Amino acid sequence: MYQFSKNNVPLYSKQRLDSKMAQKILLNSKDIHIILHRLACQLLENHIDFSNTVLVGLQPRGTFLANRISQILKEEYNIQNLKLGQLDITFFRDDFRRRDEPLEANSTNLNFTIENKKVVLVDDVLFSGRSIRSALTAIQSFGRPDSVELLVLIDRRFSRHLPIQPNYKGRQVDVINSEKVKVIWKENNKKDAVYLINNN
Repeated sequence: MYQFSKNNVPLYSKQRLDSKMAQKILLNSKDIHIILHRLACQLLENHIDFSNTVLVGLQPRGTFLANRISQILKEEYNIQNLKLGQLDITFFRDDFRRRDEPLEANSTNLNFTIENKKVVLVDDVLFSGRSIRSALTAIQSFGRPDSVELLVLIDRRFSRHLPIQPNYKGRQVDVINSEKVKVIWKENNKKDAVYLINNN
């Protein structure tokens, strides 16, 4: 229902004006807390003491998730000497030379070898699979791993361009291409949350 001013002019609410960018929350802070602990437990089941396993967060957004998982494993499950790195895939993307604007690279920090290691790649959202393909190419510069697994917070299962699936997933969501999944972390946004944003 419209509201009218004294001159009988309809007043549009901010919610109506912002309808083209409407968003709803998929996961709140409590949901994410529970999911992170579940993911940590699933990793523990498969990797026990992590003596031959390394976690690699994909820059920039996967590093927040990797840091959280690492913190839980160290502080709550007493996993010692857990190896954690950050991998930038900017120059390995298949659209690197197709963009009008230059891509801004992030830092790679892998101060350990991955030769014959079990590598767990960590990212916040699995969408088309192209970022993961780029990560698989980039990681080869640091050795030949024994195996590679994928852990994601959100799996957009109907958005894949490549045959890539996660080994560990926090939540599976079914969204259309015009919708965007946005993950925010308290480290840089004061709270943890996952939003579904409709760009129509």
